[in-house]
Amino acid sequence: MEWLYETLFEHTALQAVIILSLITAIGITLGKIHICGISLGVTFVFFTGIFAGHIGLSIDPQMLSYAESFGLVLFVYALGLQVGPGFFSSFRKEGYVLNLLGLGVIVIGTAMAIVLSYTMDIPLPDMTGILCGATTNTPALGAAQQALKQLGEPTSGATLSCAVTYPLGVVGVIFAIIVIKKFFVRPADTGQNERDDPNQTYIATFQVRNPAIFNKSIQDIAKMSYPKFVISRMWRNGKVSIPTYDKTLQENDRLLVITTEKDVLALTVLFGEQEKRDWNKEDIDWNAIDSQLISKHIVITRPEINGKKLGSLRLRNMYGINISRVLRSGVQLLATPGLILQLGDRLTVVGEAAAIHNVEKVLGNAAKTLKDPNLASIFIGIVLGLIIGSIPIIIPGISSPVRLGLAGGPIIVGILIGAYGPRFHLLTYTTRSANLMLRGIGLSLYLACLGLDAGVHFFETVMRPEGALWVGLGFLITFIPLLIMAPISMRLCRMDFGSTCGMLCGSMANPMALNYANDIIPNDNPAVSYATVYPLGMFMRVIIAQLIIVLFL
Repeated sequence: MEWLYETLFEHTALQAVIILSLITAIGITLGKIHICGISLGVTFVFFTGIFAGHIGLSIDPQMLSYAESFGLVLFVYALGLQVGPGFFSSFRKEGYVLNLLGLGVIVIGTAMAIVLSYTMDIPLPDMTGILCGATTNTPALGAAQQALKQLGEPTSGATLSCAVTYPLGVVGVIFAIIVIKKFFVRPADTGQNERDDPNQTYIATFQVRNPAIFNKSIQDIAKMSYPKFVISRMWRNGKVSIPTYDKTLQENDRLLVITTEKDVLALTVLFGEQEKRDWNKEDIDWNAIDSQLISKHIVITRPEINGKKLGSLRLRNMYGINISRVLRSGVQLLATPGLILQLGDRLTVVGEAAAIHNVEKVLGNAAKTLKDPNLASIFIGIVLGLIIGSIPIIIPGISSPVRLGLAGGPIIVGILIGAYGPRFHLLTYTTRSANLMLRGIGLSLYLACLGLDAGVHFFETVMRPEGALWVGLGFLITFIPLLIMAPISMRLCRMDFGSTCGMLCGSMANPMALNYANDIIPNDNPAVSYATVYPLGMFMRVIIAQLIIVLFL
């Protein structure tokens, strides 16, 4: 059995793959177990890694560092690609508020760490490590270690205190989410902002009763009207048609309009009267509304369409069809002429069957071609992200430059490529399943390596009096700021529970807690909110870790 011992315990590339795979497989399996209705999911990989490190399993340190770094980069870059298309619209609406709330979490936690360092007589380097562990922020720990080295101070205390507080830093955010959901969340908080999303389309029918728009063309009305809208169908004297921009409206015309819910009242004033029928139910058979027109979903699969504006294709005038909505990354977008199309967009097209068939040839609609991910663009984006993350940023008053690091750079580039890549005709599309696979593999590798590294001295440190104190203080630094800012977010700022969870996870730089939030919340609000807060939060954590050492040591 000597060969088995060598395979499992001698430091080779094969042994590293086997150990990390075992930790991941066992952790994911155990993470599916529900206790009191709660399961930790992929986060359990971290605790499996701690146990493996405690019983003596280890891998080559260089391979451990590589796998941990690569896993983190994969996760944050794939997350950036996912939320990129809707990131900037979200930021324009509530991103400033989210970032201010995230900064509130950071300021409260930092103030607690400084006060506790003096009142509990804990050395500042150790407390900085506790702060980094409580906020699960290894880049901040690296920045603190660099500052300590420049001042000639030892770094072992910060490293060890970070390691022993890190597990409860992970669990503390998840526990805070559970407590917040139990005691602070009202039914309206679970999705109250979902309909207010500026990208969320809303369908309504109007009767033309306003004399001010009689005999005016749709194009002229669109220019004089502030709300954006698309008229999908028009009924006149019992006959349905696809209205073109030069079509004039007459009294008693009936219009099927796609807009946003917040603009319905303004359009009611514009057109004259809104009908009471609800057109936003999922079970509506659009092809049964009338016999002349059909509605069909067409997926953009031709690369040459990627990055073009919808209006530049002139599909309405050339084929007599109308595009009412565009589904992108789970978000319904209003099909305005200025909308920049992306590979993988699903267009809702209304028109006659023959015309829609011709439009299919223009747009592609060959979904099978999208199943192959564009691996080249993924790795190019990762390279750019790592380069951005390594750029030194000079902050006045700090002797060493600050870097966004392995996490900050890739997520920023992922967001930018996901949002603006099509404008430069970059093929950045990945299927949702491929994106989830990248994120899952990356997060599992990261957690397995973190746990394996922390498990070596974890239990012996925790059993010492100062170790137990570190763990307790770290949990308070994790838990209390979240418990303070969550009610402020949901009550004063009227954020929904999903966006609040994403904000809390992003401000704590905690992808494991984000994964838990994604499991219990059906929409993408946590991921979008997380990506909105994460870059600034990561940057501030790295700066603060160095400022604490420079200013207070």
